[in-house]
Amino acid sequence: MTSLIFRFATASGQRIDWQLYRNGPVARPRLWLCAVPLATALIFWLAGAPWAIAFAALAITVLAVGLARFGRHAADGERISLQGARLVVERETAGRLERAEFDRSRVRVEPKTADRSLITLSAQGRSIEVGRFVRPDLRPALASEIRRALRAA
Repeated sequence: MTSLIFRFATASGQRIDWQLYRNGPVARPRLWLCAVPLATALIFWLAGAPWAIAFAALAITVLAVGLARFGRHAADGERISLQGARLVVERETAGRLERAEFDRSRVRVEPKTADRSLITLSAQGRSIEVGRFVRPDLRPALASEIRRALRAA
C-alpha cells in the first residue's frame, strides 16, 4: 500500500489518511484583536474625547460577533482514514461531528472522473459527501486517489 503515490493523503505503514480543511489564514479567532480599538479609544478619551469609548465599544462588539461567527467554522474539516478493512470518514461542521465507518471492500466512490460535484462515499445503505475543502477541479483527482487506495491490497 505504501508504494502508491498520493497527492492529498499521507501514508504511514498500512494506514492512509486524508485531512481536508478550510484553507484560511487563521486557525482560531484572535480575540486579542479587540484590544486595538480599545487602546485607540483610551488614547482619544485621555485627549478629551469622551465619546470615543462608546464608539470603541460598538467596534469591539462588531469585531467580537464577526470573530465568533468565524470561529464557529474555523475547525471545519474532513478526515478520511483507511486502515485495514475499514474506511472511516469524520466530517466536522460548526462543532458538529459526523462519523461514518465502512467496510473497505464495499465502498463506492462517486463522482465519475469528469464530474466536479462533491464526492460521495457509500456502502451498506449509508453515504457521506466529502470534498468541500478541495477545489472543484481537483475533486476528480481526489476521488480517483481514494479509489486507488481502496483497491490496493
